[in-house]
Amino acid sequence: MSTSKEQAAMRKVNAFLQEWDQGNNTVRRRMLTAFLKQNVGKTCPELEMEFAQIASLFLVRLTSWIKLTYMSGTFLGLKLKAVGVFLSAVSNHRYLIEFIEVGGVLTLLEILGLEDMSDEDKTEALLLLLIVSNAGQKFKELICECHGVKAIAECLVKSEVDNTQETACNLLESLAHSNQRFQGQVYKGLVTLLTCSSPNAQQLVLQTLHIVQEIVKTAHPCVVEPLLTLLKSFHLEVQYETLQLIRDLIKYDVRDALLRGLVALLKPAKEIQRHIIIQEMAEIKEFLPVFVQQAAAAKAIRILSQESQELSQDLLSLGVVQHLLYAMGNKEHTDTQRQASMALELFVRMNPIVEEHVCKVMGIALFDLFMHNAEAFYLRIDDIQADILLSTRVGISQVTDETDC
Repeated sequence: MSTSKEQAAMRKVNAFLQEWDQGNNTVRRRMLTAFLKQNVGKTCPELEMEFAQIASLFLVRLTSWIKLTYMSGTFLGLKLKAVGVFLSAVSNHRYLIEFIEVGGVLTLLEILGLEDMSDEDKTEALLLLLIVSNAGQKFKELICECHGVKAIAECLVKSEVDNTQETACNLLESLAHSNQRFQGQVYKGLVTLLTCSSPNAQQLVLQTLHIVQEIVKTAHPCVVEPLLTLLKSFHLEVQYETLQLIRDLIKYDVRDALLRGLVALLKPAKEIQRHIIIQEMAEIKEFLPVFVQQAAAAKAIRILSQESQELSQDLLSLGVVQHLLYAMGNKEHTDTQRQASMALELFVRMNPIVEEHVCKVMGIALFDLFMHNAEAFYLRIDDIQADILLSTRVGISQVTDETDC
């Protein structure tokens, strides 16, 4: 037989549910605000005690109301936060199952795709999906089976709010962990996101891809082109994360494609080469991203060569010496000259054959100037000397053949 205390608790909950059922938006908003104030951080047993062991009746009402009204956006964030009280509660498995059974995951994914939905509301939806994903493998698989990776990726691309972008990346990372069936799908989704336009999103995606790369332990060839394109970024954070990911990917099958791509970037397309030679000053701004990419490629080549003698030899075989000399002659972008000079100095000091050939094409006077201070070399050469570097030809096969002997 129920005690008087239990009966009182039941009457209180019934009154609460009756007020909810009969209440309009204003009443329900007030009730949700009070619910959040009183119950955030409570465990599942504590919530059951608060609701006389029938807390699920309120969760079902709340979830059903969201499904019926989410397109209107009326204080949707408040509703989602209230659901979060249940889903984030310790020992929440029962609530998770109930939420999923009434289509809660699909509703959250649909919210992410609404054009006129606020970023704040989408962030709340992402946070709930993150709770679901962190609950275990079968929950991750459910989200992915509902085309969740695509929905999350599209939400990230369209958002301009840092918090939304960060939460979306956290969710994609969560979906990759302990989810062998779909981790490849998450990986390819992240690669697709490398082409997004937001620098903050690019940085977050690169950081997430760095983590997911270690999970999937393989690299898809589609990652090379967008990754090299990111070297055009004017944002140092994006440049840094791009270089870190390149260093990771060198361990995988895309190594040769990455090395060839980096060397090719040192010598841009013919129309840009023509611009450099005849100095069409009005077009400098147009080509600036390419020059930034050229400098970043030289920096990446230097870093990779410092870390591995084998990579250094591979780069030599790809003609990196001639391409670095060309980049050193780019008078329009001093950082390109500086990075290329520092990279070439490394090859010269590591390999006597390279030193001999570079000295030959530069001439003794220019070579001595270069070796004295490679980093400041661009400050000391004149236009004629820069043009010599632009037109220099090095016997690439001769350098590598003699090196291998």
